Amino acid sequence: MKALLLTDYTKLDVTDLPCPEVGPDDLLVRVAACGICGSDVHGYDGSTGRRIPPIVMGHEASGVVADAGANVRRFRPSDRVTFDSTISCGTCYFCVGGHLNLCDRRRVLGVSCDEYRQHGAFAEYVAVPERIAYRIPDSLSFDHAALVEPVSIAFHAVGLTRVGLGDSALVVGAGMIGQLVVQTLRAAGCGRIIAVDLDETRLEQALKHGADHAVNAGSDDVPGQVFGLTGGRGVDLAFEAVGTAPAIQAAVASLRKGGVLGLIGNLTPRVEIPLQSIVTRELSLLGSCASSGEYPACLEMMARGRIDVSPFVSAVAPLEEGPGWFERLHRREPGLIKVVLQP
Repeated sequence: MKALLLTDYTKLDVTDLPCPEVGPDDLLVRVAACGICGSDVHGYDGSTGRRIPPIVMGHEASGVVADAGANVRRFRPSDRVTFDSTISCGTCYFCVGGHLNLCDRRRVLGVSCDEYRQHGAFAEYVAVPERIAYRIPDSLSFDHAALVEPVSIAFHAVGLTRVGLGDSALVVGAGMIGQLVVQTLRAAGCGRIIAVDLDETRLEQALKHGADHAVNAGSDDVPGQVFGLTGGRGVDLAFEAVGTAPAIQAAVASLRKGGVLGLIGNLTPRVEIPLQSIVTRELSLLGSCASSGEYPACLEMMARGRIDVSPFVSAVAPLEEGPGWFERLHRREPGLIKVVLQP
């Protein structure tokens, strides 16, 4: 089969690889669309250490069932499907308890690290367990259905904080995940939503997607602006979708006493936090990792138009053009958000 293989850092080759083996509980999916995630771009340059070459990356995908193992019951060839990026075992303590993202034997599609190598979906075919696959609503295109994975990340983070009707919220980082958090908060009945970013274009997009206010992190005093917009109290909830110390510190400083911070971004492995402020103001910090069973709800919301991913799709291209698009994303070409490759 044709595949986009990371043969060395910053080097991608379109090559022929053996078709994946299909186990008795697996689906063989002919990939129709696969989005380039920011984590793939960081894997491309080796900065994460979780895409050790050689590896076929790609975990935001959709396609058609081409074959099914002997034990498969829910799907058959020609069914349109998408699938979780996390391959959970289904039997450990965390899986049984419904926390699939915390599985003891968790693997992520398109990841190669010291513990495992799991080829992903930048290829004509990928094999996935039936238990992580989901049927695509008829109204969703393959290109849009492939992006249910980032939507599920936003859903999971917002769900952890238990947003209440009318709550005020701050979203630090208006990239794709941050803007999906904005849309999810709006759909959940959140009140005032404030978006923060350094990029004015992203801030304008956040306003279009449901934010009430936009604050530029480079030119404004973020906490001061937030307190001014919330009657001097601070926001009930904050979501940090960058993963850097300044962004986290701004989010912490913008919360009201007793507020909740959802941590989504993990760009840097270590950050400094204002411990005394967190303790004396009794703030709650919640780490949010991937998603845990939110796909059906996300697909339904996308099909109904309550969550719209179309503004984020900057380009759709054949797999053969993948190396060029990775390089453009790596250079942070202005205007590029999500590129979808079609094997």
